[in-house]
Amino acid sequence: MTGFALGAEQEEWCGQLRALAADRLRPLADKGEPGRVNRPLLAALGELGLLERVFTSGALELCLLRESLAYGCTEAETALALQGLGAHPVLRSGTPRQRAHWLPQVRAGRAVAAFALSEPGAGSDAAALALEAVRDGGGEAGGGWRLSGEKCWISNAPEADFYTVFARTGEGPAAKGVTAFLVPADRPGLSGEPLDMLSPHPIGRLSFDGVPVGPQDLLGEPGRGFRVAMDTLNLFRPSVGAFAVGMARAALDATLAHTAARRAFGGVLGDLQAVGHRVAEMATRTEAARLLVYAAAGAYDAGSADVPRRSAMAKLLATETAQYVVDHAVQLHGAVALQRGHLLEHLYREVRAPRIYEGASEVQRTIIAKELYR
Repeated sequence: MTGFALGAEQEEWCGQLRALAADRLRPLADKGEPGRVNRPLLAALGELGLLERVFTSGALELCLLRESLAYGCTEAETALALQGLGAHPVLRSGTPRQRAHWLPQVRAGRAVAAFALSEPGAGSDAAALALEAVRDGGGEAGGGWRLSGEKCWISNAPEADFYTVFARTGEGPAAKGVTAFLVPADRPGLSGEPLDMLSPHPIGRLSFDGVPVGPQDLLGEPGRGFRVAMDTLNLFRPSVGAFAVGMARAALDATLAHTAARRAFGGVLGDLQAVGHRVAEMATRTEAARLLVYAAAGAYDAGSADVPRRSAMAKLLATETAQYVVDHAVQLHGAVALQRGHLLEHLYREVRAPRIYEGASEVQRTIIAKELYR
């Protein structure tokens, strides 16, 4: 890949993924129940080797994977991404035993993973976590903890098989006192309930009533959990941007086809200057977002020091761009795009959430500003 274009092999692979998403995965997604984990879809992602790619790919390849799947089947893209988000801390910071037990099941689509960071009072301000981990057995170092509190807006909850959970253990103030744990869903004291959200995949609330965890459940070291979370988010934020670019490109292509064929005012819509200029703007913004996403992924793969800034920029621009492109695509299609089941009706519902999750747009701007002034 150059700074401006993908190589021929990459383009071919992306084309194969788009076709696979439309032909093989879209039918499985359509059979799923909104707000529930689609386990047949996850199993198919495992059988096709796509979940394996989440854990063996660099950031750029992950972006190409997510963008291409999003173009043809957003549900498949999201199912794949959530497996990666929930299990990446296990890959990077888990013990050999944790990795050996959970990662083969995640890669096969048999075990559902979830990333449990957000709380009712700590969404974008992840360092303000209140879920408390109190030392069990009289506070002895080296012993276990009891988790008490809530997590909220957790994707795949309450249906996940295990959760990467971030709790306050108190080694220091703010981010310095957060620890990451791997918590199986059947752990005593852990319960959950689904939330009725504008989302095709499950999002729920988790309650921790003295949930026992021990040293064997640690992901990394005590007090270093915030680093585990940020390591995961720095990788996945550019690929959230790739997800958004995939949706924008699907909306743009649908708009080009529609405006080239739809007859109005003695010609086709695309002949109208106002329409042509709108489509040109949509295409330009989509291309700019795509290039920024690829640049951020390339910086991550190269180990650059400015990854947090680049990741935030890519996530910000791509998700805001996708919202713009899908909204204008709906406008240019007219009432037909509002029919239930239309591609753009689907994208219009899907495109809103990425501007919030994994750090809202305002948080991305804060990160960018801090990095610039550092």
